[in-house]
Amino acid sequence: MELGFTLTQLRYFAAAAEHLSMTAAARELHVSQSAVSTAVAQLERELRVQLLLRHHARGLTLTAAGRAFHQELRSFFAHGAELAEVARLAGGALVGELSVGCFTTLGPFELPGLLKTFADRYPNVRVTVHEAEHAVLKTLLKQARIELALMYAYDLDDDIDHMVVREIPAYVCLPADHRLASRGAISLTELEDEPMVLLDLPNTAAYLSSLVMLSTGVMPKVRHRTAGFETVRAMVAHGHGYAVLNQRPVHDLTYDGARVVNVEITDPLPPLQLVAATMKGVKLTARARAMIRTFLERESPAGSLRPSAGQP
Repeated sequence: MELGFTLTQLRYFAAAAEHLSMTAAARELHVSQSAVSTAVAQLERELRVQLLLRHHARGLTLTAAGRAFHQELRSFFAHGAELAEVARLAGGALVGELSVGCFTTLGPFELPGLLKTFADRYPNVRVTVHEAEHAVLKTLLKQARIELALMYAYDLDDDIDHMVVREIPAYVCLPADHRLASRGAISLTELEDEPMVLLDLPNTAAYLSSLVMLSTGVMPKVRHRTAGFETVRAMVAHGHGYAVLNQRPVHDLTYDGARVVNVEITDPLPPLQLVAATMKGVKLTARARAMIRTFLERESPAGSLRPSAGQP
């Protein structure tokens, strides 16, 4: 079957759909706005369907057909690049580009070892990592700027699939000289009158505050907020309050040489789920599937995998 549209028209439409602006698409593609507009119009005529609604001075809106077409187009472009690499190397080892997202606080704990293992297995795959907070990672997935994201399972949209890698229970971070530091485990009710140092990232802050609420029935008395994981630990070490965290460094020293103590929580609180997230309905490249397999094999004990979607 002969197709009447071109790859250029598809690229121009994809850019317009992602930015919802002909002007922004033209700027990204380094072409004129009229070139983008003409290419999209020609594509719509060939397909005999309207993909974009034009609003004077107010940008663009995807039609239902446009949204469906754009979704499939992401997969088409990803596999087009993969097909070219396979042809060049006659179906040999995995090759090409892979863009991966990672939640900010997970990066130091998860990325270095994961990327080392992946590079040892697939030396011809060039991995680009985007570290960002939760909402940004979701946007990058939807814009097809990353193929998968290593993140937590809270606030995931209906169009995002995820596979649980492991569960990470919360713990209390205390100053070394705290009255409860020698205890192996405590209830958060024992800290309800004390100040808290809160890791203040979108969604993270709400999750951590909710754990205190579930245990004590009252909002925590937050003395300091910071978006820096290590800043939280340092503030705790110097006696500014306690913190509730999930990721655990392998040592108890802060950047400035002070010391904290990590104590288990006896309250039955929900753990965070660490997941590999992908866009629903988008066929993953072999490179992305290999990265997810590597992540699962590194981080999950045998028999503990609990995927929410088909395993790669």
